[in-house]
Amino acid sequence: MRKIEHIGIAVKDITASNLLFEKLLGTSAYKTEEVESEGVKTSFFMNGPNKIELLEATNPDSPIAKFIEKKGEGIHHIAFDVEDISKETERLKNEGFTILNETPKKGADNKLVVFLHPKSTNEVLIELCQEIK
Repeated sequence: MRKIEHIGIAVKDITASNLLFEKLLGTSAYKTEEVESEGVKTSFFMNGPNKIELLEATNPDSPIAKFIEKKGEGIHHIAFDVEDISKETERLKNEGFTILNETPKKGADNKLVVFLHPKSTNEVLIELCQEIK
């Protein structure tokens, strides 16, 4: 893993949260995107070299809707940038981590993503991200 790629925050209302983060960070979202396969609408903010991703559920069965129902709004995941997502997934699987999707899938912000189950990572959802080239 090379660096933290972004921190994902689950929100109930992305429009209101975008306004809040614009005030907080002093900048607008550089990208908004809907990922239908995940039932989520996202927006991304830069803060120096760091990224924040806001996530709003687009349907009641999405992982974000279930997260907010169970835990409320807040930090949903930490994403790490990796050079080779398949190799890193295999390495972590061999280290005993539980992988939620062993086959990388297309995520937001032009990334391939794999998630590690929170039960194997101190209850923190971990996302691996590789730029699609």
